[in-house]
Order: sequence, then C-alpha cells, then structure tokens
Amino acid sequence: MEPSTVDPDHELVVRAKSGDFSAFEQLVALYERRLFATVFRIVRNREDAEEVVQDTFVSAIEHLASFREEARFYTWLMRIGLNAAFKRLKQNDRNPRTVSTVADSGDSYADIPHPQFIAPWRDGPVASAERKELDELLGRALGELDEKYRIVFVLRDLEERSTAETAALLGMTETNVKVRLLRARLQLRERMTRALGDESRQLVQHHEHSPE
Repeated sequence: MEPSTVDPDHELVVRAKSGDFSAFEQLVALYERRLFATVFRIVRNREDAEEVVQDTFVSAIEHLASFREEARFYTWLMRIGLNAAFKRLKQNDRNPRTVSTVADSGDSYADIPHPQFIAPWRDGPVASAERKELDELLGRALGELDEKYRIVFVLRDLEERSTAETAALLGMTETNVKVRLLRARLQLRERMTRALGDESRQLVQHHEHSPE
C-alpha cells in the first residue's frame, strides 16, 4: 500500500522533506490548534502548552528527514508532542510520578474502585450540555485526575483516538489503556455527578464489614 493512500499528508511531507518550507508551514497550520488543545489538557498551563507546541514543531522539522512514514504524520507529531509535554511536567516538578508511571503495565480491572456517589443528574444530558458551567466543571474534574488517567482520557475520549493508537503513543498495552480509560471515566462521572446529580435520588452504597 502506498503511503499516499494511508496518510493524507504524504504529499506535504514529501515536499517538506525536499526543503519546501511552505509545505511544512501548511502542516503547522493543519495541526497547531489540535496539538495545542491536547497538550494544554496535559500540562494545564497556557504558556507551557504554547512552548511545548513550539518545541514539538522545532523537533519535527529537525527530525523530518528521519520520519519513515510508517505511521501518519500527525501520529508521529503527536508522539513528539506528548514526549515534550512529559518533559515539561518533569521540568516543572508538578507531578514527578507522572512521567515515570505513564507507561506502567500494572493496571488491573481488579483494582477499579466502586463509585461512592451514584445519582441521576438533575437535568437530561442535552439540557446539562447547554449549561454554561459544564465545560468549567469538566475542566476542573479533568484537572483533579491523576495525570496517567487524564492523558488516556484526553487521547481516547477527547481526541477520539483508537485504543491501539493510544497504546502506541503512550508505549503501553491496549489492556492498560482500557483499564486506565475506565478508571478515568468512573472518576470523572463521580465528580460530575456530585455537581450535577439529584441528591434526593442518590443510591447509597452499602459496604459489608467483616465481624471482628
């Protein structure tokens, strides 16, 4: 299969590799906003995100000749961007555990916690989506997630990438991606439910205690 049938950016990449900087500028224009949106959700700071995006494109143009087009250009670019974002987090020492644990392989469905707050939302999904504060609530909830779960959620549910592509980008197995995604969804659902749920209809969790 020819690269052009796989990657819609093939022709631009070929031109950029040959020294046509205008072709690379077109690639930047195509993906700068998408890359920034993803990186921002990871580093949680606009200035850091802007610098990561700049570093990503600088690194991309420096290493473009070595890009063998075994993956789509945007997948390759995103991998560079994620590595730059992890490096930025480490430099800022915001969450030292994040960088070292993002590709861990020890996740298990057996460790999935049970939600503590379960209740129908006061409004239907459509009405809730129209509320002005919903985006702010989701942003705060995302910010409270452990970084390794937030990154998987961003790539799978917000970027709408496949499980296989997410696993390839993060250097982990597809099973680990699925486990972390489930954890992220459950934690986000509970945080959002605490804000939007109808407490009068809450289901109380009953935990059995072993006799002493």
